[in-house]
Amino acid sequence: MSRIRNHDQQITMDLGDDTTVEPINPAVDNSRLLAHVDNVDALLEHWQQAEWIRPLDLGFARLLRDLSEEQGESLPPLVFLLAALISHQVGRGHVCIDLATLLADADATLSLPPEEPSAAAKALVDNSISAEQSELQHLKPADLLARITLADCLSALAQSVAVSDGARITPLVLTDGRLYLRRLWRYEQRIAEGIEQRLALPSPVAEPGSPAANTLSQALNTLFKPSEDIDYQKLACALAARSRFSVITGGPGTGKTTTVVKLLAALQAIAGESPERAGRKYRIRLAAPTGKAAARLNESIAGAVSNLPLTELPGGLQQDDIPTKVTTLHRLLGSRPDSRKFRHHQDNPLMVDILVIDEASMVDVDLMASVFDALPAQAQLILLGDKDQLASVDAGAVLGELCQRAYEGHYTPDTSDWLAAITGTPLPESLIDTKGHALDQAVAMLRKSYRFEESSGIRALSEAVNNSTVDNSMRQRMWKTGFDDVIWLNGNTPKPDPDTTLLQICQHAITGTPEAFRNGGHGRVVDKTELAAPVGYHHYLTMMNSHPLTADSPRADWDALALQVLNAFNDFQILCALRRGPWGVEGLNERVEEHLRAHHLIKEQHPWYHGRPVLITGNDYNLGLMNGDIGITFRVTWDKDANGRPIESRLVAFPSGDGTQGIRWIAPSRLQQLETVYAMTVHKSQGSEFIHTCLVLPDRLSPVMTKELVYTGITRARHWFSLITGDAQVLSEAVNQRVVRASGLALRLVDNESTERQ
Repeated sequence: MSRIRNHDQQITMDLGDDTTVEPINPAVDNSRLLAHVDNVDALLEHWQQAEWIRPLDLGFARLLRDLSEEQGESLPPLVFLLAALISHQVGRGHVCIDLATLLADADATLSLPPEEPSAAAKALVDNSISAEQSELQHLKPADLLARITLADCLSALAQSVAVSDGARITPLVLTDGRLYLRRLWRYEQRIAEGIEQRLALPSPVAEPGSPAANTLSQALNTLFKPSEDIDYQKLACALAARSRFSVITGGPGTGKTTTVVKLLAALQAIAGESPERAGRKYRIRLAAPTGKAAARLNESIAGAVSNLPLTELPGGLQQDDIPTKVTTLHRLLGSRPDSRKFRHHQDNPLMVDILVIDEASMVDVDLMASVFDALPAQAQLILLGDKDQLASVDAGAVLGELCQRAYEGHYTPDTSDWLAAITGTPLPESLIDTKGHALDQAVAMLRKSYRFEESSGIRALSEAVNNSTVDNSMRQRMWKTGFDDVIWLNGNTPKPDPDTTLLQICQHAITGTPEAFRNGGHGRVVDKTELAAPVGYHHYLTMMNSHPLTADSPRADWDALALQVLNAFNDFQILCALRRGPWGVEGLNERVEEHLRAHHLIKEQHPWYHGRPVLITGNDYNLGLMNGDIGITFRVTWDKDANGRPIESRLVAFPSGDGTQGIRWIAPSRLQQLETVYAMTVHKSQGSEFIHTCLVLPDRLSPVMTKELVYTGITRARHWFSLITGDAQVLSEAVNQRVVRASGLALRLVDNESTERQ
């Protein structure tokens, strides 16, 4: 059997018992490596040792080889390679590989080699292989695939028993030049089917002048004040009320929560117009992908509902008609420990008429497919989220794909006429398209921010990043205090000394550097309220270290202190682009902790020291803790021994997450998946908001450094934003680098619609 092996410090290819060819020179003829599956196996093993790919990726390719051999077939070497690469891409968040894109620029498509392999990987590679093997190991995918054409790929895949077009059950599915794991292909298909099914359902408000349409129009006029400007919230409500599937997208402060609450009120008002409902109100559920996002929606939606003129609406509504309790999607669907399956599915659907999912940009294809599986056929699904935020950590970018055309609108003349009849507001001509797709008619974009003033630097910077227009003028305004609310601490130093910059981050973490902001951060007024100056971690730690509670203090006082401290911790947060290295979460958490200890803000060496903040990194349904929850460690003394002496305990305080302002106290020994959280990744910050956010960008560009990451980091800031960079050029480079996740969802929806029209 042909194989690559190390022989006399040379890499040779044996083609049988008698034939040996000259050693392979990777720089001359890499395509010969694809002559036999064992050659590719050896190369991929080198890549795995160097952490270019995961053990799972190589293991999956080997599994396909073994399964093929069991069926009397040999797996083509190119298919073996593509199997490992599609697994690698799924690990990076892609749903599939577009083969043409892969062959056009394999290194960029796969982000290989990685920017920062771990020290362990470097040591393993350096110590375990020869120079020739090292040369082979550093062979890049683009080199390997340089002589491979799309026809070669399609031919090899067509010959493999492991690949089909989906009609047969095979591990890999090839459709329209895109290669999928079958599981991901099925998820994408299920989502598309669920959307198409709901878009095709008739609407009781489709005909202007019908009783339901008149009620909807009356409800919207009651819920929204007359405006000379175009009220995009009102238009979004109307669009979403017309379809069983809808998306409402918009940036921070555009009023997504306010809009959906008014939408639900309008839907409840027209529920009585449906003959089959006989006046019964809709059963509505609210959900979010993480506990943190659910808690935030919980807090904001209750206030929004209380401000609704419910009794003035047609039919007169009650407070209970609009739910305010928000749950996580996993809890809603009924997650099962150690299983991908949920309690609710097609055979056991949810008891719901309308489901609202907030922060939908964080929902991956797996979870979204499970949502469609669990929804009754007639149930309405409403997705809320910011299309410009980072996509989900796991595979897919469902919201981003569905909103690709949202900015331009693409509403048909029929939709425009209907909106004008229902809302009294004509659409701008720029948003009308005679060739608009069915999906376009169900997507609404909110275009006015109510959170940030016109002069806000956070608003200006986030828009510039979104438009990839962070020019020299914007950079100068940031580091010359040209904004009240934004600073770039070392923006005037193009290539600062790394040690100096890392020390600057630690010092900034203590105080928040208010003196760097205009007027020391004083005098800013937002919503007629003067803001407190920006702070750092000194704020919450001083509050903890100086608290007056004793062993005789009642438990309620400890709860009140914990709530106060948790709110104070939320006043500042460092966000990182990377996890590893000195600029990443791991390095900065350690450095900041040491710095706080050196300044006597952390006063003990105990691993669970008084004031340690922790981030939950996995759902724990037994404890009621969700991925993204933040808790603070306390040294409490409310228990006493038999002699009445105080017993010191260490407990972690978490917010109840149900909108009640309650506190849960949990022993550290019960917490399984967590990390210290002076710094967190931008990904982990999604669904959160901090009074003052500091974004740290490293000294070099990496594949994860994208426009979406920078935008998401900036928009986590509510009132103050600070930027620290290892290299000033990285900001400009990052905002010109986009997240492009391979998927076929939007194309599938459009193609299916085109087929139906024909």
